[in-house]
Amino acid sequence: MGKGLLANLGVGIAMSSAVVVTAQPAQKPHSAPVAGKPAIDMTTLHVQVILGKLGFSPGVLDGRTGMSLTAALKGFQESRGLPITGKIDPRTLRALYPYREWRPVKTLALTEAALAGPFINPLPKDEAEQAKLPAMAYRTRLEKLAEMFHTTPQVLVELNSPQTRLAPGVAIRVPNALPTSRDYDAELKPEYRQMLAGLNVDARQPKGAKIVVDKSDAVLRVLDEQGKLVGQFQATMGSERDPLPLGNWKILHTSWMPDWKFNPLILKKVPDTKEAQVIPPGPNNPVGVVWIDLSKEHYGIHGTAEPHQIGRAESNGCVRLTNWDAARVGLMVKPGSPVIFQA
Repeated sequence: MGKGLLANLGVGIAMSSAVVVTAQPAQKPHSAPVAGKPAIDMTTLHVQVILGKLGFSPGVLDGRTGMSLTAALKGFQESRGLPITGKIDPRTLRALYPYREWRPVKTLALTEAALAGPFINPLPKDEAEQAKLPAMAYRTRLEKLAEMFHTTPQVLVELNSPQTRLAPGVAIRVPNALPTSRDYDAELKPEYRQMLAGLNVDARQPKGAKIVVDKSDAVLRVLDEQGKLVGQFQATMGSERDPLPLGNWKILHTSWMPDWKFNPLILKKVPDTKEAQVIPPGPNNPVGVVWIDLSKEHYGIHGTAEPHQIGRAESNGCVRLTNWDAARVGLMVKPGSPVIFQA
């Protein structure tokens, strides 16, 4: 028997399977606020959804303003030749109007596949214990569904009644992160295509020729061969102890569902007395589901287990994106593409 949304923060173990959801007639979303937070604003969520589909990621789809939405608006405004205000102003709304049919919320019927694991809760914090796991899996069904729809468990609770059961056939309201195509490159392994589908990453991505990581704006920009901005993503990059290595680099290769080498000798916040470990792949791996390896040794562009912290926390010098944004970038660029880290 399915439990309520809030109850699904508990333990679960299941076998992995493809993610499938079935569309249902739209319903008026519930948007009661979580304690201490304003209610979801549907106009803001609508803008976030459209920007995300156009390649200007607002990070987490939560119907609230903040630094990630401001950066996404600036990127969109730049790409359209609009005054760069970072605000949902009248001119920006007019430019977004042709895409209004991408509604902010979808009502979907859950399937067994969408709710399938594996789930491991709690995940151990110690790297030696993590190395023993079969995968750095999702903790709960709710966490999996939140990442699937580019949001947080709290937002799913707000969009639905707390008593909503997570069970096959139950309709839930979710941010509209659904892609227009899941026709991924046939050269990708089936498990990687399944992972991209599970993250609702659109197979139709613009082709990028260069990446520019801008420390001052905390964003990663993807430019095409003509130098036009075709994608922008909020990023976490470096820290005072491990600053972003400014300079010109290039992409060596992209690894999907990577493991992570925990090496105390190169991690400045970790005592050298700890033993090196190999942390298994999974969405809660410290580098997420994608590692884009760079010519700067030990540095890459990658995902994260904590999407709500992007732009608000520090990294070990690498460039960290949400899992779904890292996957998008991985589809947009190729080995040999230049990567510029600038202040």
